[in-house]
Amino acid sequence: MAGSSKQPSVKSDDFRVREGHKVDLDEWPTEVEPVYNYKSDYRKRLAAHVDRLSELQQLFYASNSHAVLLIFQAMDAAGKDGAIKHVMSGINPQGCQVFSFKHPSKIELQHDFLWRTTRDLPERGRIGIFNRSYYEDVLIVRVHPEILRAQGVPEVVVGKTSIWRDRYRSIVSLERHLHENDTHIIKFFLHLSKDEQRKRLLERIDQPDKNWKFSADDIKERRYWPQYMAAYAKCLAATSTDVAPWYVVPADDKKNARLIVSQILLDTLEKLKMVYPSTSPAHRDELLAIRKELMEE
Repeated sequence: MAGSSKQPSVKSDDFRVREGHKVDLDEWPTEVEPVYNYKSDYRKRLAAHVDRLSELQQLFYASNSHAVLLIFQAMDAAGKDGAIKHVMSGINPQGCQVFSFKHPSKIELQHDFLWRTTRDLPERGRIGIFNRSYYEDVLIVRVHPEILRAQGVPEVVVGKTSIWRDRYRSIVSLERHLHENDTHIIKFFLHLSKDEQRKRLLERIDQPDKNWKFSADDIKERRYWPQYMAAYAKCLAATSTDVAPWYVVPADDKKNARLIVSQILLDTLEKLKMVYPSTSPAHRDELLAIRKELMEE
């Protein structure tokens, strides 16, 4: 397809996890037929997406009636930072907020697992981006249940599988509450193959300008790959809903992943009923009077 002039369009629903459906990540591809022909074509397509996102974001900000929360989850080196950087490159910073969540602080550990992220939810008129999120508490914590002890969870509860069901329920309830209050949530799982992660980690070691991206923890967590895939599968199945869907984005091709993410975001914004604030007759008369004054200077 590299020389073809026609490429398949992105259909958001192809990547959406249906509510109530079981998820087997072995059945979800990490690479699909690209929706661009070559590098310059990719840039052209992404630029078109970014321009349209900029237009919609201006209307979104002006209408001040909705909020949007984008959640990115993935294994290390899957391209979360790059997707956020490229897809959101045309967004006015005044209307966008990005938060990255790493290891919780001592103060954060003294609260429930949703507390530290709910403090940073976007207000109306803004697009909020969570680079990792409260989902870490049903992913990395599920792979490493010993973290529960640091969260103050009673020892008798640490070994019970019901804790994950309870946390899924808390998450779904929160997201339904947010949706009912006009916060629209879009969740992206960048689905990377283990082989592609290996290549990218080697690049981080071999290229000096990428050494800063490498962490020994990346290798440590890579050893738990099967456990992470199982945790992600359970999480996606339990928390993808009609009002806050998960999208499994094939991430072995970074360019393709960015085009898919941007199209899903476009589709979501296009569906919102947004209009610019109307001007009252009195305000319009005031503006015309000011215009006359300026023209007569």
